[in-house]
Amino acid sequence: MSDMLEAKVLGKKVSHPMKYDPSVLVAIPRSYNRTIYGIEDEALPFCGMDAWHAYEVSFLTDNGVPVVGVLKMVVPADSPCLVESKSLKLYLNSFNMSSFGATRKEGLEEVTSLIKKDVSSLLSVDVEVTFHTKDRFNAFPFKSYERVEDMVDLDSLVITDYTENKDLLEMVTTSRRTESEWKTDLLRSNCKVTFQPDWGSVYLYIEGTQHVTPESFLKYVVSLRNENHFHEEICELLYVRLKALLNPDKLMVGCVYTRRGGIDICPFRASHKELLPASYVSASKLVEKNMRQ
Repeated sequence: MSDMLEAKVLGKKVSHPMKYDPSVLVAIPRSYNRTIYGIEDEALPFCGMDAWHAYEVSFLTDNGVPVVGVLKMVVPADSPCLVESKSLKLYLNSFNMSSFGATRKEGLEEVTSLIKKDVSSLLSVDVEVTFHTKDRFNAFPFKSYERVEDMVDLDSLVITDYTENKDLLEMVTTSRRTESEWKTDLLRSNCKVTFQPDWGSVYLYIEGTQHVTPESFLKYVVSLRNENHFHEEICELLYVRLKALLNPDKLMVGCVYTRRGGIDICPFRASHKELLPASYVSASKLVEKNMRQ
C-alpha cells in the first residue's frame, strides 16, 4: 500500500497545485487495516462517522477577493475507502488561487458543491460538506466525562508496552448495569505512511455489567504510542478490542485528534447510532475545541 501511495504524492517533495485539481486526491481502502483485526466491511460491528476539519481552506471570488473559513467534512464509516490526508490538503490548497463566483455567496456554493462531488466520487459514498465562515461553535459534548488520568495514581503506574497489546485490558464485573464515561488525553499514534506522530484524546462510553479497569485502559491507550495506523483505524481498533472483551450493551469510542497540516480527523464508532455525538457527526455544526486541539 505504501508503494502505491508514494507513487502519487506521499514520500515525495510535492508543490501544491496552483489551480483547482481533483486529480491529486488519493483513496485508501479501509479493508487494508480492517482485515487484520477481523472487521468485515459487509458486516461492520459498529456504526460511525469520521469528522474532518480543514482550517486552511480559501479561494478567490471572480473579483480576486479571498474567502476563508473552516471546511467540515463528514465521511460515513461504511464507505469502502478513506481519503489520504496529505492528498486532501493538496487538493484543498488547489482552490487557493482559483476563482469561483461573482459573489462570496456564489463562490461558497460552487466550492462546497465541487468538494462534495469530488470527495464523494473518490470514496463512492455521499460525503456531507459545509464551508463555515463564522465562528459559531456548539458546546463540546464530552465535558462531563471523567478523566482517567485523575482516576489512577500516575506516579506509581508502571508502563512498559508501547506497541498494541490487547492483553493489557482487564475486565471488572459489576452487580448491576452501569455506565462509564471516560476520557484520556494520552493518545499518541503514528501515520501509517509517513510515521509522523499524531496526538489526540479518547472518549469512551460503556453501558453494561462488564467494564474495563481505569489502569488497564490507560495502559492500553499508551500501548498505541508506536502503532502506525490512520486515525480512523486507531478508533476502530479500540472499539473492537473493547467489544470483544466486554460484550457491552452499548459502546462508543471517539478519537479527537490534534490538527496536523491544517487538518484534524475525529472518528467515532458506536454500537448504536444515538450514541454518536450529534455536533461532531453533522457537517453543519462546529464544536468547541478540547485541550489537545
